[in-house]
Amino acid sequence: MSNGTPKQGRGWYWLLVLPCLAAVWVPSYNSVEPTLAGIPFFYWYQLLLVLVTAAVTAVVYFAAEHR
Repeated sequence: MSNGTPKQGRGWYWLLVLPCLAAVWVPSYNSVEPTLAGIPFFYWYQLLLVLVTAAVTAVVYFAAEHR
């Protein structure tokens, strides 16, 4: 019995797990080196993660929207 929600395109939502795993796995960014323009790795990794998460969210949104 169908409840009116399409099941196609739900695989795109699994991409949202990748930025979460990157943020949760602390040993991957728990360091000061390498620095980027004098900014420790921890800080620019977190900023990069925000940008990557926004891009992944946009990809998932537009891919799921067209389904």
